[in-house]
Amino acid sequence: MNSYEEGEELSAGSLTTRILGSNAFDQSVPGLPINEDLLFFSGNAIFKRSWVTINNQDGKNDGLGPTFNANSCSTCHNKDGRGKPLEPGQRFSQGFLLRISEPGENNYGGPKSVHGYGNQIQERANTGVPIEANIDVNYEYISGTFNDGEPYELRKPIYRIIDEKFGSLQGVLTSPRVGQQVIGLGLIDAISEEDILINQDEFDIDNDSIYGKANIVWNYVTNKTQVGKFGWKANEPTLLQQVASAFIGDMGLTTSIFPDENCPSPQNDCGNKPSGGSPEVTDRQLNNIMVYSSSLSVPIRRDYDKENVLNGKKLFRDMKCNSCHKESFTTSNNYPANPTLQNITIRPFSDFLLHNMGDELADNRTDYLANGNEWRTQPLWGLGMIQEVNKHNFLLHDGRARNIEEAILWHSGEAENSKNKYKKLTKEERTNVLDFLNSL
Repeated sequence: MNSYEEGEELSAGSLTTRILGSNAFDQSVPGLPINEDLLFFSGNAIFKRSWVTINNQDGKNDGLGPTFNANSCSTCHNKDGRGKPLEPGQRFSQGFLLRISEPGENNYGGPKSVHGYGNQIQERANTGVPIEANIDVNYEYISGTFNDGEPYELRKPIYRIIDEKFGSLQGVLTSPRVGQQVIGLGLIDAISEEDILINQDEFDIDNDSIYGKANIVWNYVTNKTQVGKFGWKANEPTLLQQVASAFIGDMGLTTSIFPDENCPSPQNDCGNKPSGGSPEVTDRQLNNIMVYSSSLSVPIRRDYDKENVLNGKKLFRDMKCNSCHKESFTTSNNYPANPTLQNITIRPFSDFLLHNMGDELADNRTDYLANGNEWRTQPLWGLGMIQEVNKHNFLLHDGRARNIEEAILWHSGEAENSKNKYKKLTKEERTNVLDFLNSL
């Protein structure tokens, strides 16, 4: 359909924010009750807070580490947006980390922790505590051409773990990750499992070469499995667990969900350090940041009714990109965590399922039901605002793509046919597709 569709500019339906510019990602959904509006601002303060060890006078910010990747949520999600990949010669990046695991599964079916290190490399630490290791990266450059002869270049990261402090990490499974923008998370949380599962086609019954499957993961609050919705591998079932996992995994901050310090044996210096309380993030603080995280809106689309954008939308559909980037959902009528988000038609452009993206994007690391080639379909809403908010456009799970077009060209596996169709387009048609994606 090469025409405007009523309401398509409202990515979050009636809860879409119309505020654009550099603060487009940190706006609350319209219509929050006054009590939740107050909690939203409190949660925003916690999100931006720089945590410290245990030398803070009032104790509100205590508990960082002993080992960690970042000292605040906004380090990895600056202005609620995207992190940056690691660049050659850098020791730290604003929003990059390296997940690790051993072959096999833990007791819950998830990745098996690495002895001495846990589930991700902690390259920062409190005074007197050794870091776990450092990470180096170099890039290999790959040249190609579109069918019309125009050249392009992709960059492929090659990672190396150095300065291991607690035993060799040679041979462990690794997966680089860059922090995603955190808009619309409550709306995703409010989608029913049934509405996600209905789009599964694990055995390609419709014979379209698209196989989407749900990841089934462990919920540490309910102590049972459920559909994963969050993270690059859909390895977190709820927004609450996603937030608590980030606190413990990225900042070393305990919660009532994950009450143990992130100090795997034999990290004795880490384990002997005093904590910032039990838990370090109180249930009240966790609730406030949950209200904040669930209430972040999605910005309204731009230029959605322009001819070039509408042409790009048609091409997007013609290339079958919407087979995985499913355009719309309606949230559940039962979302007690934030009732404002119930029964809203949203346009995230994702099916939230796992898809084989080919060998070039593979991390070769399993995560519950996700194999080494599979990734969750990334929601595309807000895509065109990343440059405005974060002053960069590094995309994909490790930030290797420097713009939207490079991200498309990295698609393979189930997306191979769509990518090849894109490469066959004329220059004007490719520009139209990019105009459409930038309108989201």
